[in-house]
Parts: sequence; structure tokens; C-alpha cells
Amino acid sequence: MKTKEKLCLFFASDYHFEMISLPYINGKLKENKEVIMITENDLNSTVSTLLGRINLKPEEKDKIINIDWNNNEDKIKKLQNEDIKNKEKVIFIKGKEEYINSMNQSINNLISDKNTQVIDCYDINEVQENIKDIAKGYSKILSTSGIEKLL
Repeated sequence: MKTKEKLCLFFASDYHFEMISLPYINGKLKENKEVIMITENDLNSTVSTLLGRINLKPEEKDKIINIDWNNNEDKIKKLQNEDIKNKEKVIFIKGKEEYINSMNQSINNLISDKNTQVIDCYDINEVQENIKDIAKGYSKILSTSGIEKLL
């Protein structure tokens, strides 16, 4: 991946989001990519519960739980302050549509030509009537079966 790549994901609940994203996250961590979670709500408790119920090696669970699953603005500051060329990144932006748009504006200039993949994660309950319009802005979607091209 040479430049910023944008994908989308649609979820029905925090657990649903995690069931879709955790296999993908685990794969990216195995590829030694940094995973950053920019989320409107804290996900620590749901991730911990889910990791307790899935079959992964303990070291894989440790890497996943060590991702910062909290909602905090420090993640944007970290992107501003660090040399983000050193490691490829996968950035999940999860929340309501307004939050996703706001966070994308905050990070857009920071990662415009970097080795970064951004996955915008929409709450299907909020955007259900606009899913087709939202999906038109993306060429790929992350689902339970992995990354799929959108037509």
C-alpha cells in the first residue's frame, strides 16, 4: 500500500463491529502494521468480553487488547507528533456520520500521502436510509467475509 486507502464498514452494535474488525485487525498486526482506533465511544469492555470468547493465541489477544480502544483526542495529537512514515497504519474511525466526517477532516492532511489505510465505520442504525449514498464514496467495504469491492 503506497498511498492512503479508504474503506467503509457498517455495523449494528459494538460487538458486531468487533466481530467484523477483529479478524482483520489480527491479520494486520501479524503483518506488523500499527492499528489505531479512533472511536466515538470506549470499546474496552466489549473487546475484552469478545476476546474472552474467541479462539486466538494468548499473544494475539494481548496485541489486540493493547490497542487503545478508548475515545480520546490524544490519538490525533499522536499522529501529528510522530513520524508516521516509519510504519504502515490502519486507522479505524468508528461512530456516527458526523463524528467520522470530523475525524477524517482532522487526520486528512496528516496522512494524505502516507502508507495508511483508513476504515470509516458507520452505525447502520443511524445511516440506514443513506447506506447507498455513503457506500458510493468508497471502492471497498470490510465485512465479515473480509474486504470486498463495491460495484
